[in-house]
Amino acid sequence: MSDLVRFGVAMDRALLTEFDRRIAALGYENRSEAIRDLVRADLTRAAWDRGAPVVATLSVVYKPHVRAEVLRLSEPEPGSAELVVASQHVRIDRDRYLDTMVLRGHAESLSALAGKIAGTKGVLSCELHVAASVADETRPNDVQASPSRDRDREQEQG
Repeated sequence: MSDLVRFGVAMDRALLTEFDRRIAALGYENRSEAIRDLVRADLTRAAWDRGAPVVATLSVVYKPHVRAEVLRLSEPEPGSAELVVASQHVRIDRDRYLDTMVLRGHAESLSALAGKIAGTKGVLSCELHVAASVADETRPNDVQASPSRDRDREQEQG
């Protein structure tokens, strides 16, 4: 049996018409999917606001000479949890790199990391996007930094 629950929503006709146009432009097939996405997004924001653990992405565009500093800043401080679950490094062009990092942690820690990186000279943009709330539990033992991240560290040090 399905766990779906049906409920009614009263809404001003003009607001509903505008909503229908918006969700059609985004490719939604029906209002239910759009409303579910809005509820999930609101619950994720609420988790962030109360400091619950979340998963987020951090996109950083920077000049080539800044790479070692970005890697250093994303390393965990002694005694603190590792926030970076995985990362990807891409050369955009001759003068810019893009790193995307998947982060897991509490809002305060993720914001602090993004702020440290954003404030680094040579960082051109730094965007933090909260993707989902997660259960407040100890990270599983099998979650580690990606092999490419380990290889990048070794290249920077050697």
